[in-house]
Amino acid sequence: TKASSITIADSLQESVRLQASLDKERDAFLPLAETGSTIFFVISDLSKINNMYRFSLASFLRLFQRSLQTKEEASGPEMRIKMLSSVLQSFVYEYVCRSLFKADRLMYALHLVHGMYPDMFLENEWEAFCGLIVPDMRADSQKQMKDSLPSWVDPERASAVGLLKTNFPNLFGSLDLQDHEGWLNFSRSSQCETEFPPPVLKKTSAMQQMLVVQALRPDRLQSAMSLFASRALSMKELSLPTLNLKRMYTNETLSREPILLVISPGADPSTELQELASATVGSECYHQVAMGQGQADIAMQLLHECSRNGEWLCLKNLHLVTAWLPKLEKELNSLEPHENFRLWLTAEVHPKFPTILLQSSLKITYEAPPGIKKNLQRTYDSWSPEFIAKGGSVVRSQALFVLAWFHAVVQERRSYIPQGWSKFYEFSLADLKSGAEILDRLASSGRGESQWDFVHGLFENAIYGGRIDNVFDLRVLKSYLQQYFTPDLLTGSSRAKKRMASNIQLPSSCNISEYTDIINSLPDDDRPVYFGLPANIERSMQRMTSGQVIGQLKVLMRSDVAADKFDREKWANELSPLLNLWKKLNQGGNLIQQKVVLPSDKSEGRAPISSFIFLERFNAVKLIQSVHGSLAALSKVIRGTMLLTSEVQQLASSLMRHETPLAWQNRWEGPDDPILYLRTIVAKALATNTWVEKADSNELMKETLDLSELFHPDTFLNALRQQTAREAKCSMDSLKFICNWGGKSPQGAHIPVKIGGLQLEGCTFDGSRLSENQRDSASVSSVPACTVAWVMKNVEEPYGRGECISLPVYHSVDRDKVVTKLKVPCGADHDAWIQCGGALFLKSQ
Repeated sequence: TKASSITIADSLQESVRLQASLDKERDAFLPLAETGSTIFFVISDLSKINNMYRFSLASFLRLFQRSLQTKEEASGPEMRIKMLSSVLQSFVYEYVCRSLFKADRLMYALHLVHGMYPDMFLENEWEAFCGLIVPDMRADSQKQMKDSLPSWVDPERASAVGLLKTNFPNLFGSLDLQDHEGWLNFSRSSQCETEFPPPVLKKTSAMQQMLVVQALRPDRLQSAMSLFASRALSMKELSLPTLNLKRMYTNETLSREPILLVISPGADPSTELQELASATVGSECYHQVAMGQGQADIAMQLLHECSRNGEWLCLKNLHLVTAWLPKLEKELNSLEPHENFRLWLTAEVHPKFPTILLQSSLKITYEAPPGIKKNLQRTYDSWSPEFIAKGGSVVRSQALFVLAWFHAVVQERRSYIPQGWSKFYEFSLADLKSGAEILDRLASSGRGESQWDFVHGLFENAIYGGRIDNVFDLRVLKSYLQQYFTPDLLTGSSRAKKRMASNIQLPSSCNISEYTDIINSLPDDDRPVYFGLPANIERSMQRMTSGQVIGQLKVLMRSDVAADKFDREKWANELSPLLNLWKKLNQGGNLIQQKVVLPSDKSEGRAPISSFIFLERFNAVKLIQSVHGSLAALSKVIRGTMLLTSEVQQLASSLMRHETPLAWQNRWEGPDDPILYLRTIVAKALATNTWVEKADSNELMKETLDLSELFHPDTFLNALRQQTAREAKCSMDSLKFICNWGGKSPQGAHIPVKIGGLQLEGCTFDGSRLSENQRDSASVSSVPACTVAWVMKNVEEPYGRGECISLPVYHSVDRDKVVTKLKVPCGADHDAWIQCGGALFLKSQ
């Protein structure tokens, strides 16, 4: 017994030693497990951006197991773990990116960097980059910053530079922006993100360099983001290799896991799938069903047959039958499929697509390739040689090519929103088919060559133009129609008076191959000249795209759980910065305590302009006090001195989602970002007080006015019209709005008003005439002040009809609200200025 007890004791000690040894070896791999956990929670956030971006733990664990099977040699456990972490990150990046639309991939890359490498970011750098930290920058401090900026920095960046200085004084001090020579290359370069002065490169991190690009050169921010993310993730570039369905089928698909192709409108993977099926299982073993009314039973029957026989089934357009999808889920769970069975699903994005089906599927996004060349190829793939040559009419064949080009241009111009089109218009294959049918009928009737005005009318008012609700977008469409569908171009011979586009001459033939040769000779990347857009359009695009990415990153930072139920600590942490900002913004001002009375022009005998300004001030102060009341109630609830109400719950919910509350937007429709909204309303309210003071002293109309300071600038222009009509003793309908850029008052003006601070995008204006933007031109530039007035309709205008163009004046670069339009001298070629997307703004940010 004694011997037995000694043996047991020794065994226990050995067991403890083995356990400790195993624990030590297992703990060595703990960092890899933590990396995997971090990555999984990072990708789980993506469903906040798009309902289709959902991933299951099972699929993630398969990727984790795949990474563990990597056989690369490593010297020691630490190097092995580092290598495995890198492999896992690479596998997950490719797997997830394949499931995202191209427009969302940069957002995902940055989100992954932020989640995986927190050490790359110092305190508040990420929050400042996303625009979640906005300290008090009052008008006087902005003016000081503008005055102190070096000459090479755009004055419009004063506010952004001021925020950089306030948030990160040490970083700002290390930049030495006054070193003009050192920053010369950065200021001029078309790749400024790689042209930092060497001393600055040594002193700053990669994240800080991105913050500097954001503040000084937002026209290169998208490229700076891509560079930052690719370096952080140790990748040469963020873009993925072209998707190979056959390789994916061989390496990744399972009989029990559906393959879901998430398609963009206009994309159709049917042909590619059929070719893969024919090469893999044979066309007789491939079945497809276009889902819709009455197809559910057929789909279920085929599902059981194919799973039993090891065949392939494709169910298309599942977004049309979302209510039926839970039944499909149930059937899939009960199936015991043959190992060769594959279920392919296609669907467009749908907010009610079932979560479980999304998580349990292998997802791939399938988008129509961008660009005019690919668009034309898709069109000509759908047209047969017989259709092109029908009737032997060369003019008809040329007109069909011009139609395909026109369709490609209006569709691909959507890549340049809001400068190309002010919003996304659903130009579709149906429009192309309708257009081709009209041209075919005209050719058949023998009237095609003389009826281009008829084509213009139908295309402008019904087919394509019927989708457009912005008059300035409609003007662009009309310009294209007049450029393309004209007897000067469609002559039936090769001796046309003008070319359709640079270096493109229409064949004088009905042979489809001659047209496809032209298409195949086009460059893969679109040239701005094809759309009539300026050479520096990429700068504008980078500003817009980077803004959208940052907006998505803000959405990812939302705390949905915290907003749904009251948690004092979470509410305090998330909302205190905003409450403190509101307090700072109102320090030294009396807007919250200011007493204002609703003005009555009858009792005080004020002129329309004065009445408007006093009413504007009244509404501004009431808006400030209303916002203050709601924020004060929120503060009391957080402090525990007031009970939670549904109004405060809704307010907090919106603010924690970084959205401006609907109750505020109903009083005045402003920025969607609540921080920007608060700053904007305080700045405008303070400005309206100044306007009232100047109006009282009769000094207002003698100064240059900045309409961006008003809440309702369009109403001010209407008040000016009303007052002019009173002074001229005429009806308002007998007046017209004119402007003069020469500094003089327009002829016949009773009340001239000088307007300053306007910004221009799409072209450049020096006060005498418009000029084209060059590749290195700023995306948005300042224009001289102009004098506007309402005059009698019979008064001669400052500029002749043929020498000027009417440009819209929008509130901001988003181009969502038009204030008015101004005539700008431009020279002869009106179409060039219409197509370049030229527009004026009250404010560029």
